[in-house]
Amino acid sequence: MPHDKHAGHDEHAGHDEHAGHDEHAGHDEHAGHDKHAGHDPAMFRRRFWVCLVLTIPVVLTSRLVSDQLGLAGDGSVPGQAWVGPVLGSVVFWWGGWPFLVGAVREVRDRAPGMVLLVAMAITVAYGASLATSVGAFDLDFWWELAALVTIMLLGHWQEMKAIGQARGALAALAALLPDEAERVAADGRVEAVPVTGLRIGDVVLVRPGGRVPADGRVVEGGAELDESMITGESRPVARSTGDRLVAGTVATDSAIRVRVEALGEQTALAGIQRMVAQAQASGGRAQLLADRFAAALFYLATGTAVLTVLVWTALGQPDEAVVRAVTVLVIACPHALGLAIPLVVALSTALAARSGILVKDRLALERMRTVGAVLFDKTGTLTRGEHGVTDLVTASGVERDEVLRLAAGVESDSEHPLARAIVAAAGRAGPARAAGFRSLPGRGVKATIDGREYAVGGPALLRELGLPLPAELEAATGRWSARGAAVLHLVRLPDAVLGAFALTDEVRPEARRAVDELRAEGVRTIAMITGDARSVAEAVAADLGFRPGVDEVFAEVLPAEKDDRVAELQRRGLVVAMVGDGVNDAPALARADVGIAIGAGTDVAIESAGVVLASSDPRGVGAVVRLSRASYRKMRQNLAWAAGYNVVALPLAAGVLAWAGVALSPAVAAVLMSASTIVVALNAQLLRRVRLDPAPD
Repeated sequence: MPHDKHAGHDEHAGHDEHAGHDEHAGHDEHAGHDKHAGHDPAMFRRRFWVCLVLTIPVVLTSRLVSDQLGLAGDGSVPGQAWVGPVLGSVVFWWGGWPFLVGAVREVRDRAPGMVLLVAMAITVAYGASLATSVGAFDLDFWWELAALVTIMLLGHWQEMKAIGQARGALAALAALLPDEAERVAADGRVEAVPVTGLRIGDVVLVRPGGRVPADGRVVEGGAELDESMITGESRPVARSTGDRLVAGTVATDSAIRVRVEALGEQTALAGIQRMVAQAQASGGRAQLLADRFAAALFYLATGTAVLTVLVWTALGQPDEAVVRAVTVLVIACPHALGLAIPLVVALSTALAARSGILVKDRLALERMRTVGAVLFDKTGTLTRGEHGVTDLVTASGVERDEVLRLAAGVESDSEHPLARAIVAAAGRAGPARAAGFRSLPGRGVKATIDGREYAVGGPALLRELGLPLPAELEAATGRWSARGAAVLHLVRLPDAVLGAFALTDEVRPEARRAVDELRAEGVRTIAMITGDARSVAEAVAADLGFRPGVDEVFAEVLPAEKDDRVAELQRRGLVVAMVGDGVNDAPALARADVGIAIGAGTDVAIESAGVVLASSDPRGVGAVVRLSRASYRKMRQNLAWAAGYNVVALPLAAGVLAWAGVALSPAVAAVLMSASTIVVALNAQLLRRVRLDPAPD
């Protein structure tokens, strides 16, 4: 039905691909973080409790503690002398085994780090304890060794537990898929089958309250779908025949039949899991800094320990030399440093995923905090990507609702996007009952309502009929045309123009808030790019509140030229974030410092982007800026704490202030180390305060 100016934006239609196919799947380890000691919190929990039980008698029977408690500490209790060596050895070899194995691997990989420092500390403590037991030293050291290993296990348990909780978003996503599906057989029978037994092309029945078992399209029925697990949007979304559904979403009110189009690793849900896992495993500048610091700390701690032994031995105190060296190695354990970055990454990506923000590239997230210009593609990003009735004027004496009812009736049998927009505008009243629908090629359509013929069409229809516009309509339609709107008229044949409609690609209501939020975050320039005429682009910019001379509009831009506009902004010294949704946005997304695919876009756009907004809400861009800044702030705070802690603690551990009576025992050092880990973990948890959901209107 070729109405005048029925310009379609079909390349932006069907934003139904919710995830790209990321080849970097399966990254399930936090880069640089204790990968050799294992990630099983249950194992550390079990070893901690057993070692704690063994440590208590070792502590109580030690000479120092038993003297303080008034117990027999002179060895008169039968077997007391064996409690420390026997139980302490069990604690060392069994409780400390994860650290010893990890240390061997770090040495083999020539990548000294945190685990090697832990292993060095407990090995030195064990060797000194054995030497004490055979009389080489006059030190009761077993209780300190046992306490050290137990506290280290506690710290690792809590650390792994925290990271495990943060990474739980991945497991939660996997749990959204049902175990069984109801497959509709060729004869109409419904049979329950495992989801793994589904094949492409199968039709499944999804009952009210049931989850969609695989990606597909609705082939029968309609329902409100809860898609919050994908988009972060709490309100159900209406889906009907032809619409695409994502595995894991929930039909809230009606039964629908869905034809399966993607299974297993090809589903959107699997793509989201890969994105989150990749982001949590990918490296960033802050992680690189932490890894380098951990390696440097190994050499610093080793050198300090050797120097400590030499100095204290030269001072004639070999026993103190051993104690001080062990304390240096314990205090240097970079647990807090190892946790500083991975936990922030795990939390930030998990929190983002729950809000429909999928971070594929950590470097993109880090760069987002410095963005000076955000360049939005117009169609489908700032606008809905489909026309709607934005204005209506009527001839004198004609009711507005009557014009809507009649026009919707004429258009009710048409499949054209502008026809659907008019029918939708009729609202609850609905279209009038029409008959005799006919298309008028190049001019519009006509139909009969209540025995009278009506037509809807553009200026070409009026020219053919030789009808002038009433004065009250002419001024309005002139304004609409000037800003690039499609103009349609309702005509009662043969000679009465009853009203006129302005139809434009509607600006998303949330787009205005998105622009305001970015300004509030300090983003210097908001820009828009489109292939539409400048009059259309300027009208949208005005609607969004663009500031002349500050914000920019790039209009009549060919798809191949979009990345040139990104480069132009970059040449001005701006860090640019490009926000788009279509295939023709992919080069610009790749060129930008940060590429953001919105509305789940297309596979090509997603592959080119570092961040994906699963919903079509552009306010997510501001949320990414807030998350980036908050994450970077937490990383810096954690690194500063971890580094500062070691800078202060190492000299104290070496005994620099021993002359003033200030000295740290290995056990106290272990407590301080665990305390620093807890501080870092609690600080990272404060990320949960960051507002990612849109602010209420």
